[in-house]
Amino acid sequence: MSFGENLRRERELRGISLHEIAEATKISARFLHALEQDRLEVLPGGLFPRAFVKQYARYLGLDPEKVAAEFQYLHAEELPETRPVPRPPRWSPPPGALFLGALAVVAVVLLLSYRRSSSEPPVRAGQTAPTSIPAVLPSDRVYPPPTPTPAPTPASAPGEGLVLTLTAQQSCWVEVRADGQTVINRVLNEGETETLAAQGELVLSVGNAGGIVFRVNDRPGVPLGRTGEVRRNIVITKDNLPSLVQDAATAAAAHSS
Repeated sequence: MSFGENLRRERELRGISLHEIAEATKISARFLHALEQDRLEVLPGGLFPRAFVKQYARYLGLDPEKVAAEFQYLHAEELPETRPVPRPPRWSPPPGALFLGALAVVAVVLLLSYRRSSSEPPVRAGQTAPTSIPAVLPSDRVYPPPTPTPAPTPASAPGEGLVLTLTAQQSCWVEVRADGQTVINRVLNEGETETLAAQGELVLSVGNAGGIVFRVNDRPGVPLGRTGEVRRNIVITKDNLPSLVQDAATAAAAHSS
C-alpha cells in the first residue's frame, strides 16, 4: 500500500471527507486528492508538499512529524532539494589589532593594581593586616531553595468516576476525550481492548459503530449503531449513564444468546 493510500485509509476509517479537511486546513481539495494519489507533480514546489502532509496528518489526529518524515523518505527523489542559506562573511580584525588590544588590557590591569596598592595603609610592625569582610555572608542564600515536589494525586477509589472499556470486534477508529482532554485518537485493531477513566465526563467518537462494544463501570453498553456507521460526540456522564448501559436482565439475555 502506497503512502497516499495509507492516508486515504486513515481518513476513511475516521469517516472524514476531503472537503472537511480542505475547509479546516484551507488547502485546496485538489491538492489533498493529489496527495492521496501520490501525484506530487500536481502539488506546488518548495516546502509546500511537506507542509500539506503535516496539516493533513494533524487534522486526522496522527503524529505530523512522523508522517512528514515518512513522506520525505518515500518521495526523496521527487522532492526538490533545499539549498542552505549562505552565511554572511565573518569580520576579521586588521593585522596587529589583537596584539595592540592585549597590550592595552595588560596596561589597564597594571594601572589598577598600582592604584590599589598605593591606596592601602601600611601595616605597622606587630599589627596584623585587616581581614577583608566576605562579600557573601554565611547566612546569605546564593541559590533559591529547591521547590518541594508535590505529592502525586491519589488514584480514584473503586466506584468513583467513570471507567470506559472499549473492545474492537472489527478494526475501528476511536477518539475519547476524558474531562476535556483527548486520551486516545487512533484505530483499534480487531480483538484489541482499551480502558480509559475520567472523573466527570467521557466523550466517545467511533468510525465503525457496529465494530466495537463498550462497558462503563463494568456494565455492558447499548449498541452504538450499524457496521460502518460513524458516531460522533457520544457524551457519557454519571447522570445519563443509565440510558447508555444495559440493565441486568437485558445483559443476561444478550449473553445467553
